[in-house]
This record gives sequence, C-alpha cells and structure tokens, in this order.
Amino acid sequence: MHLKYFYPLACLAVLACFSSCSSIYMPNVPATPMFKERGEVYVAAHSNIKGNISGNAGVAFAKNLAFIANGSFIENGNSIHSNDLFKQQLVEGGIGYFTKVGKNKRQVLEVYAGYGIGKSHDEDRRASMTGMEPVDVRKMDFDKIFLQVNYSSTKKDKLNLFGKKRALSYGTAIRVSRIAMTDFTINDITATKEEALFIEPLFFTRMELNKSFQLQYTNGFNINVMSNEYLKAGNAVFTLGVLYGFGGKKK
Repeated sequence: MHLKYFYPLACLAVLACFSSCSSIYMPNVPATPMFKERGEVYVAAHSNIKGNISGNAGVAFAKNLAFIANGSFIENGNSIHSNDLFKQQLVEGGIGYFTKVGKNKRQVLEVYAGYGIGKSHDEDRRASMTGMEPVDVRKMDFDKIFLQVNYSSTKKDKLNLFGKKRALSYGTAIRVSRIAMTDFTINDITATKEEALFIEPLFFTRMELNKSFQLQYTNGFNINVMSNEYLKAGNAVFTLGVLYGFGGKKK
C-alpha cells in the first residue's frame, strides 16, 4: 500500500488518543535518517508549543549499517495557572540496517533495535492562597527496549516553492517499545511498578530547504497492548523539526 493512504488512518487514531486519559509516559520523536550510503551523517531537532523537545543523530558507519541516538525533554503545564504538570527526560540509542528499495531506488527501508532510560514526573495541582500546590505527585524511572522499522520515499518530481524546486519526502516509522518501571512512587511512597508494550506509529513529511537542510512535520501516537493504571497510551506527538545531513558519496 502506498504511504499516502496511511495518513487518514493516522488522523483518526490521533483523534482517538485525545479522548484517552493522560499517561505518565510520552513517546519521543524517533530518528528517521533515510540513510542511503555509507558515511552519511544525520542530525535533527524537533519541538512543539507544548514543550516537547526531541533531538536525533545518526551515522551510517558501514555499508547498510548505522547507529542512531535520540534524546527528548518534555515540560508541559509549568504555569502558575495550570492544574497539571508533566515532565519527562529520555535518552536512547540503537543500531540497525538500511537499504534502498524500489525500481528507481527512491524508497528507503531501515530497521533499528535499541535501548533507553528515562524518568517522568506527573502531578495534579489545585489552587491555594499561595498559588498552585501539588495534590498527587507520581514519579517514575524507567528503561526502554525498542524495535523500529522506517519506510520512506522521495517524490520523483520536485515541488516548485518560493521560486525554487525542492525535494519532498514522506514516510512512516513504526516502533514496538517495551517500557518497564525501575522505580515508581506516588506522593513519595513506593507504589506497584508497571510494564507496558507500546505500538508507536509515526508519520512524517520532509521538504528540502537547501542542499543539506530539510524541514520536517511529524505526527504520531501510541497504542498499549497491556492494561495499566498509570503507564498507558493516550499521548500524541505533533512536532516541527529541522534536519541537517551530510557525507556519503559525492554525486
């Protein structure tokens, strides 16, 4: 199936996520380097207005083999008028395989596996005479194991925009992430740990700005195949990012 047919499904799933309760875990923006040649290097930064900041890096260190690394920082609701505060930090790395596919070699298939660690802080607050004060505070340390498959394509015909023809790419990354609490407290009291298995589809559109820089819009969501009280699905990701790539074979 062509990638463009996935986008309506993605929009419906994301709308469903908005109706769900919030989770103590939020998915980050994974690396989607679209490596084609050995020696290519990829760096990216993504953000949105809700305080979700993600960074990616990768290098194709051998023929068809690459390293990737991701980091994210989220701080949502840090306001004197907000009833909820959520913070999360996450770092992860992986190794994988990439190859060009298709008749014209304009499609890229990438498969990565990796490990990460992180921590989250989630609190409910209420108004008081001295401002907003915590009512329930949940803190979690966790580790993560993931398997990720990226499939992307570059359009044959360039887009004529702002007086210049620009390459347009689009794709999807589907992750299976096992998240396990290594420490969990509620109001500083040790609570029962939870484990989750998330399916995390993500869709992106990428436009060339110049030879090395690209602009990327990303949207995604997550689905939990396990039933949990705190570590559950329901958080969507919408970000705008800038990518920088260099290296590889000279054309």
